[in-house]
Amino acid sequence: MSSVVIQPVAAQPVAAPPKKRRRKVPDLRRWISPLAIVVLWQLASGTGVLPPDKLSSPWTVLQSAVELAQSGELGEAFVVSLRRVAIGFVLGAVIGLTLGVISGLSKWGQALVDPPVQMLRTLPFLGLIPLFILWFGIGEEPKIALVTLGVAFPLYLNVHSGIRNTEPQLIEATTALGFTRTERLWHVVLPSAIPQTLVGVRQSLGIAWLSLIVGEQVNADAGLGYLINNARDFLRTDVIVVGLVVYAILGLVTDALVRLLERRALAWRA
Repeated sequence: MSSVVIQPVAAQPVAAPPKKRRRKVPDLRRWISPLAIVVLWQLASGTGVLPPDKLSSPWTVLQSAVELAQSGELGEAFVVSLRRVAIGFVLGAVIGLTLGVISGLSKWGQALVDPPVQMLRTLPFLGLIPLFILWFGIGEEPKIALVTLGVAFPLYLNVHSGIRNTEPQLIEATTALGFTRTERLWHVVLPSAIPQTLVGVRQSLGIAWLSLIVGEQVNADAGLGYLINNARDFLRTDVIVVGLVVYAILGLVTDALVRLLERRALAWRA
């Protein structure tokens, strides 16, 4: 009798069930301390510990914000301030990027551009308001000039640093691959400077709003700063807080937009 050998049947791999994509739950813990501050603020105002002539309650501030929005005052001030920041940011970005690229890419550029920029950036540019008024008058120009200076210097420093800190190994690799100078700049140096440049953009936007707050409280007839300055004369602390909150929201929104751009532009780093 011939024996029959039964070969074992190899088990077929079972495909793993597709994983369900979990929805990212926002971290609500970040809201605990801000909400606690608002609650304590309301309690201090309600119990008289914080008098209204010093600081209005959150509820009063909210009511004033609704009234200003319905009357159109808040919207008009918002548009004026946003326009000033936009113009000043574009001018400052052009100046900062141009000088940063010239100083970062050329030794002669660094020798000629960097010293005067370093001297100017140490000046308290908010103290230049009287000089700007003498130069440009009391119109829009001194306010936009302040924003321009506030944007240009941090952007220049970050662009210059980003270009100068390009990894030497990448430069050596492009030399070995026979890249021309233009190809090296376009494919290696400038992309390497993008992360630092975006950091400079975020810093510049923060300083731009700070510059605008100061500029709009000097000889201004419109804008959020004018709204705050006018409310100060009438002891309206609620309107002052509304203006400051709008400034803060605008700063947070612009910073969030830059961070979104950063995530998209630097997706290759992941």
